[in-house]
Amino acid sequence: MNHATRGRGEPQASFLRIGQAAELLSCSVDTLRRWEEEGRLTMRRSPGGHREMAVEEVRRLLAARPTRSANKKSSARNQLEAVVTKVVKDRVAATVEMQAGSFRLVALTTAESVVEMDLRPGTKVVASVKATNVVVNLPQ
Repeated sequence: MNHATRGRGEPQASFLRIGQAAELLSCSVDTLRRWEEEGRLTMRRSPGGHREMAVEEVRRLLAARPTRSANKKSSARNQLEAVVTKVVKDRVAATVEMQAGSFRLVALTTAESVVEMDLRPGTKVVASVKATNVVVNLPQ
């Protein structure tokens, strides 16, 4: 993040590179470029000509996202909008593969749930992640 002051000591807004903004917004760089062309957001160019987005603009876009339905309350705080990519079920159990931004998720559920929700590739879902154990690894 950039944070500097202008000539008169006025704080300059913090900016993110377009890739950083895309990651925070769980979308692609191409999506942000398209939204800029459509006038849905504003960006500036760095001295090197790279697109940069104000942190406040990222916050605005995050705040504008739809919130969870008031009818569906959950203690799971990690909820990701996703699209089902694959469903494999037998008589009792099923696996549901989903894509949430750049993340691939796999859920083990009942075959009955898959039928009740009519889950199939292309279905938009919300993946709620609640874990009692989270493993942290360092990148290679």
